[in-house]
This record gives sequence, C-alpha cells and structure tokens, in this order.
Amino acid sequence: MRSILRFSAIALLISLMLGAAHAQAPRPRFRPALLGSGPESLINRINAEELMKKGQQDGAVMFSSLAAKDGRLVQSRLYRPMPGSDALQEELRRQLDQTKVVPALYNHQAVDVLFYGTVVFSIVNQKPRLRIFLHQDPLELKKESDFIGPQPVFGADSNFVGLRYPQGEHPVPVTGVVDLGVRVDGEGALQELRVIAEEPPLLSFGNAALADFDGAKFVPAFRDGDPDASNTVIAVCYENED
Repeated sequence: MRSILRFSAIALLISLMLGAAHAQAPRPRFRPALLGSGPESLINRINAEELMKKGQQDGAVMFSSLAAKDGRLVQSRLYRPMPGSDALQEELRRQLDQTKVVPALYNHQAVDVLFYGTVVFSIVNQKPRLRIFLHQDPLELKKESDFIGPQPVFGADSNFVGLRYPQGEHPVPVTGVVDLGVRVDGEGALQELRVIAEEPPLLSFGNAALADFDGAKFVPAFRDGDPDASNTVIAVCYENED
C-alpha cells in the first residue's frame, strides 16, 4: 500500500512539473494574426448556405482591418469586390465587427497588425464553397496556396502607424487603392517597397502608401505553417473618414 501511495505521489509530482513546464513554454517569436476556428472566427460567422439562398454566385471581396492584441478587428474596410458580389460584401461587412482572430506575435509579444485578405465564394456541384485567404497576391490566390502574407506591425520597433489618407489633395472624397509590392525577409524586415498600381492614378495615394510603410516591420509571411521570406502584393485601401 505504501509503495502504491509513493508511486501515486511521484506520478502527481511529474504531472505538475510537466504542467508547469508547458505553462512556461515561451511563445513563438512570430505568429501572424489568424482566423482561428471557434464560433467567433470569420469563417464560421459567414453563412455560406444563406448566401447561396440570396442568389450569390461566384464572387470575391478584399478586406483589411486592424487586428488588435485582444483579437478584435477594428477599422475594417472592404474593397475591390468582384462584379456580382453584393450579398457577399454585405455579409462580410456585417460580420467583421463581430469577429475575433488569434492575435499576432512579434518578437514573442502580442502586437496590433494590419490584417488583410480575400474572401472567395463559389458554388461547386450546387453547393456553396467559402474560402478566406490571408493575402491578396493574385498568383497565390490562383494557386490557392497555404500562404499568409506579411503583416505590418503597429508599435514595437516598427514605424508603421496605419494608413493615413492624404490630406488636402482631393476637393471631394475619393477612395483609393494601391497595390504595393513588398519584399520582406524571414525576420520581418522590409527589403523592398514599390508601387505597382494605384486607383485612381495621380491623386497621391501611391506616395501616401510609400510614406506609410516606410520603416515598417512585419510579422513575416508564413508558408505551409512556417515563417518565410516573401515577395508579394498588398492592396491597401484609403478612405476619407472625415
């Protein structure tokens, strides 16, 4: 009986030690903000069956949000909807503010990041199919890659403070979208930044994007679950919120 009690005590001690070690395990150095899988995840909040009932056919919408340290999404913007994506765009706009994500980590610390992606809806064999990609790169979207684009970090050692609408440039409110080519290494350092296209052109949106991302640090891209260097495209949207 005494040996049984001694074995139980040792087993309990080992279990507590393993539990303490697990609780103290360091966070990974990098982790992008992720959709997650719970009831507050965007992929679970969008009702694909209901969208099909509303007549939504094949469509897509790009979006961006500030993903806060507590998992909330704020300052959300929708842009570049594929023609015929009205129902999808309306549903996405309704659900983003109710969504929670897995917060990003940068140098082991939770940080706010620019969270962006593309929501794609299709009907396959008379059944709805919803996919959410956390990037906006046309080539990666075509391949449906397991790829998460680099996410600009707010704070820490990053100079990124968000998207600042160019003031005094437009007599009437205009929404602008800039395709930025960004090359980011596996440590999150920006290696190259260039404007690929801007809509509408010649209204300073490209210059605003270059200024906003100058000196930014990133949670690096992730491919197949691991951090990776990337040369990709981010479509950033400027809306006059005055």
